[in-house]
Amino acid sequence: MVMLRCIISFRRSFLKSAIRNCRRNASSASNVPQFMEFHKDWPERDYSDFLRHMTIIPDFLSREEVSKFLEEIEPYLQRMRYEFDHWDDAIHGFRETERQHWYPYNKATIERIRNLAFKDEALPHVHILDLAEEGVIKPHVDSVRYCGSTIAGVSLLSDSVMRLVRIDEKKYQQNAESDYRKQPDKSAENSTDPGYFVNILLPKRSLYIMRKSARYNFTHEILGNKDSFFEGKAVKKYRRISIVCRNKPESQ
Repeated sequence: MVMLRCIISFRRSFLKSAIRNCRRNASSASNVPQFMEFHKDWPERDYSDFLRHMTIIPDFLSREEVSKFLEEIEPYLQRMRYEFDHWDDAIHGFRETERQHWYPYNKATIERIRNLAFKDEALPHVHILDLAEEGVIKPHVDSVRYCGSTIAGVSLLSDSVMRLVRIDEKKYQQNAESDYRKQPDKSAENSTDPGYFVNILLPKRSLYIMRKSARYNFTHEILGNKDSFFEGKAVKKYRRISIVCRNKPESQ
């Protein structure tokens, strides 16, 4: 009789646990945004934090707004050469600059990005990164010395796939004083990184906002065309211009 009661109790406990797991998994699945594709086993806390801290807004820019940005920045970019040997080896096939003062129409769009993405003060200089069709941005974490808790960028001209890989965030910020972009340890045997990751589709004219855990705890990269897939389908990356706003580091 005692054995029978134990079996019944175990079955009830197992059934309740299975129901809870099914409900949790169903709830999580329903919360997966359409532009995110998760890979490997994510701890529930990291998963929920990431969904709170990573935002993708499609069609954030109108076609007219894209044209206005290009009118202002193209004459300057066209005087620059694409570089394939970045000083910190994080970007290949790129042209980049910063801009503080904008034409009135574009200034209003920049303010719209800032008002949506930042609760505190944004850095005055806006980063412009022109990535060639064959260019790539390698996995890296932006240093806390140069950037605060939020990065917000609009994508011009081309769709692309951004990959974020979970890392050991303490290790990545140890050299924050000297490294503008901290890249992962290439020696697998010395790596303590968890390694689960998410691929994010960035349609042209979309806005992405990386906050807190998405900003600090993951490397981010733009995949080259040989690796650029989303949900099993190739995503062709053409020339891509991103306009990126950041907030001030906490120490400033």
